[in-house]
Amino acid sequence: MSVLRYCFFAVLILSISLPFVFYAINIHAQKSLRRLKFSVSSTLLEDCKALIEDKVSFLKENALKTSFGKFNCTEYITQNHYITRVLSAEEAAFPLAYIITMHKEFETFERLFRAVYMPQNVYCIHVDGKAPAALKQAVRRLVDCFPNAFLASRTERVVYGGVSRLRADLHCMRDLLASAVPWHYLLNACGQDFPLKTNWEIIQHLKAYRGKNITPGVLPPAHVTARTKYVHREQLYSLFSFMLPMFVRKAPPPHNLTLYFGSAYIAVTRPFAEFVLQDPRAIDLLAWSEDTYSPDEHFWVTLNRIPGVPGSMPNASWEGGLKAVKWIDMEDIHGGCHGHYVRGICVYGTGDLKWLFNSTCMFANKFELRTYPLTVECLELRHRKRTLAQSEVQVEPNWYF
Repeated sequence: MSVLRYCFFAVLILSISLPFVFYAINIHAQKSLRRLKFSVSSTLLEDCKALIEDKVSFLKENALKTSFGKFNCTEYITQNHYITRVLSAEEAAFPLAYIITMHKEFETFERLFRAVYMPQNVYCIHVDGKAPAALKQAVRRLVDCFPNAFLASRTERVVYGGVSRLRADLHCMRDLLASAVPWHYLLNACGQDFPLKTNWEIIQHLKAYRGKNITPGVLPPAHVTARTKYVHREQLYSLFSFMLPMFVRKAPPPHNLTLYFGSAYIAVTRPFAEFVLQDPRAIDLLAWSEDTYSPDEHFWVTLNRIPGVPGSMPNASWEGGLKAVKWIDMEDIHGGCHGHYVRGICVYGTGDLKWLFNSTCMFANKFELRTYPLTVECLELRHRKRTLAQSEVQVEPNWYF
């Protein structure tokens, strides 16, 4: 009996103590994880500072990794530090709409999305119809975790320089106008962009324009006039696509419109978006532009130069501070690319960080997380630190990197 009594008491003591043991282990694990995260972000911060000061950096791996792994949506949002509450009354009263077009680089897009994501905004993502199925699946899985993000209702197989690129934006614009979110400005971006300003700072930048649209551009310089003077047609094949010049002259633009040349990236008001989709001048200009080269570089800026159009700026030029870009033919101005060039645009390396930190633009292009991970992560860490420092609500621990 004494043995049985001993066993009974042993089991009883074990059953009482086990929950406390597991609780202690859990608390210790959480503290260790927090210390590890602090250590990682602290090391990254030191490396970023070294890079800005032109010193040697030793960190090579991604420090701020993101991954679905086996997480469900709730775990994914928490583990990957998404901000889940509106940070200020001003931001709550001024929601933004985003169009993000992409065709590759899911990991880079994911960092962009995490940086610009705020629960009061709304996001339309257009994935190129030619993109691999795995990329489409990954993007769908991500946006399904957020009630204010969705895939475009219509998908284009985008040809570089073709009207399909412009139509991708227009599909999302239509979807965003149908959204219940009462957004004030719509911004378009590509999946290899990254913000240089916080959501609050972007709002201050846009408010300074007092309801005007930002569509940087000028009258067409001589070297681009052939884009709209002659017919160009999209050529789409299974392995490649391109624009084919036909050397056939086009008729003049409709409604006696004066064409302008400018940025494909814009920040426009809701009334202007409604004008673009409904006004005969915009509809006819789109139809006329179908066989031009890179119509997204004349469509927005031309419409925004028409007097009387909602939010128009007839006398605007290149101002707007939308996007920092290092063009290959402007090295005497920006000092050169420390990564590599793709289609004449710099993919930023770590040597470009100081230039990016000093930029006054809202966004920068272009980034590749796999190629230059520290470039993205130094910007990401700086962006999150400023975002949380501007918060008017209590910051949740998992919002920190």
